[in-house]
Amino acid sequence: MPELSNWLAYALISLGMVLTPGPNMIYLISRSICQGRAAGLISLGGVALGFVVYMACAALGITALLLAVPHAYDALRLGGALYLLYLAWQALKPGARSAFAVQDLPKDSPRKLFMMGFVTNLLNPKIAVMYMSLLPQFISPGEHASVLAQSLVLGFTQIVISVSVNALIAVMAGSIAAFFVSRPLWQIVQRWLMGTVLIGLAVRMALEGRR
Repeated sequence: MPELSNWLAYALISLGMVLTPGPNMIYLISRSICQGRAAGLISLGGVALGFVVYMACAALGITALLLAVPHAYDALRLGGALYLLYLAWQALKPGARSAFAVQDLPKDSPRKLFMMGFVTNLLNPKIAVMYMSLLPQFISPGEHASVLAQSLVLGFTQIVISVSVNALIAVMAGSIAAFFVSRPLWQIVQRWLMGTVLIGLAVRMALEGRR
């Protein structure tokens, strides 16, 4: 098991990232509004499978990398901090796209919905970088727990948080989109809140890296 402080910090980052608009959120909201809640939840099943694939590959790869390369831990830590700053900029930059600008999608079969969710997640660079750059810094290589076991616990924590939040978004997509579209100020508040949280986490990460 990872240390409690590391587990809580990673859970907070996972929550912040799932609330930051990206391909998965945009697709699930659009699908739920265009084809209904059931279609959104089926698509979410494919997204969840994509998370599992990424998490398994990352856990095995991180284990091998940290054991083989002495400075890999610090390199991945700094890479994770930089990526959080990049996500913050994506949320705060002028003209940033809102996840609630719904795309017009055609109606598809359950099988295609599942596969589209799966492919959308696999092609989402935010997920790949999150696992390879962010996850390693919350692992304690010298502790009694194995690197692989800690990676799996943290990875499944992220999956549970992401799937839970996205399921709520898919079910309430219509109401959430209507709320934000009719209240542009709240879209700005949401963007700045997420951007500020991500910047704070990046700074914390960089300072801990120095120590």
